[in-house]
Amino acid sequence: MNIRSSLLLTSLLLAALPEAVTGQATGRSFELGALQQAAIDTDPRTSQFSLLTTQTDLRLRNISARRLPSVTVQSFAQYQSDVAHLPPDAGPFAGLFLPPKDTYDGSALIEQPLFDATISAQGLLARAQLAEDQAHVRSTLFALRQQVNDAFFTAAALQARAGSLAATIDELAARLRETNAHVQEGTALPAEAAAIEATLLQRQQDADDLGASRRAALDRLGTLTGQTIGDTDTLTLPDLSAAVAHARQSQTPLRARPEYEQFARTRDRLGRQQELTAAQERPRMSTYARVGYGKPGLNFIENAFESYALAGVRLQWNAWTWGTTDREREALTIQQRIVTADEEAFARSLATSIEGDEAAIDRLQRSLASDQRIVMLREQVERSTLVRLQEGVVTASEYLDRSAELLQSRFARSGHEVELAQAGARLLTTLGLEVR
Repeated sequence: MNIRSSLLLTSLLLAALPEAVTGQATGRSFELGALQQAAIDTDPRTSQFSLLTTQTDLRLRNISARRLPSVTVQSFAQYQSDVAHLPPDAGPFAGLFLPPKDTYDGSALIEQPLFDATISAQGLLARAQLAEDQAHVRSTLFALRQQVNDAFFTAAALQARAGSLAATIDELAARLRETNAHVQEGTALPAEAAAIEATLLQRQQDADDLGASRRAALDRLGTLTGQTIGDTDTLTLPDLSAAVAHARQSQTPLRARPEYEQFARTRDRLGRQQELTAAQERPRMSTYARVGYGKPGLNFIENAFESYALAGVRLQWNAWTWGTTDREREALTIQQRIVTADEEAFARSLATSIEGDEAAIDRLQRSLASDQRIVMLREQVERSTLVRLQEGVVTASEYLDRSAELLQSRFARSGHEVELAQAGARLLTTLGLEVR
């Protein structure tokens, strides 16, 4: 390959690189906190808050309607084979009492509750159920934050590697141009240019692979958040050092997790169920009035249609329930203990996760301190080797080895930077705090 064709190939390679890789991105910038909120806002389950409220309002209206008078209309017609009558030996009175065997009746019963403890207990239970259901939705939506974290930092890590790779590609392209010039001057062998060009092609292939992987991660992030994230857009790593340091010192916001509210609301709902169970044992009192028309009426001796009316007070009381109420209350108490056990297990899992994140943060902070020094030393070695390559003291292969070592050290540094931000975001999310 001559010098002109090598230079042309180099230009084509650089032109084929995505803007996000070559560091010339002109797209938008996305932040983690905004993406987390977007994922929650666009999730279809967010509509459940208003739906649950509407559902509970309907149930409360039905419960309140039980305080209003109830009207029952009924009618019947029947024939019976025998009726109450005086025996034949009653003498002259035998035919005085002979009710009809066919009876007809139509009536309306109006009943007004005076006292029913279950009505208010059912209303309190419906409100407690609403609070529990909404707390469950909040817990479900909160889990989206960690899903966004995973997709965001996967794409951010690939973005960081692409940036380091772009710098290496630029350096290799410059070296290829210099080496081709030396080959033309007769001060370098064509094999030297071929080695650099082969490495440049490999790095371009790596850039293509990174671009495809990053595109997949961005697509997943876009699906979670409802955002359209292009190849030229960038993900801004959050600076969480101050927030993480404050959270590690206090650790009091642990109860900010929405799961704790769900546990509390579940216990409250079980308590309201116990109150309803107890209310079902109390007496219920109501007034009633009945008006009707039938044959016979209230005078069952009269064989004729007539209207009638009656009114009174009714008292109902389940005086003996065979222990069912006590057993139900005991079962609800056991359920509360189960909820408490689940809460304790959840708190333990959070504590374990926090310990792992804190250990990762400490490790990554130490690694980054040495990463910066390693990159600086690798750059010195690479520059020194470059000077010796230009002087013809070392071969291109030796320079490419030093260039690869520099690239790996940059990869390590950028990877640790992303991992540190990810560990900090995971810690804050575990504590129930927002990432800003």
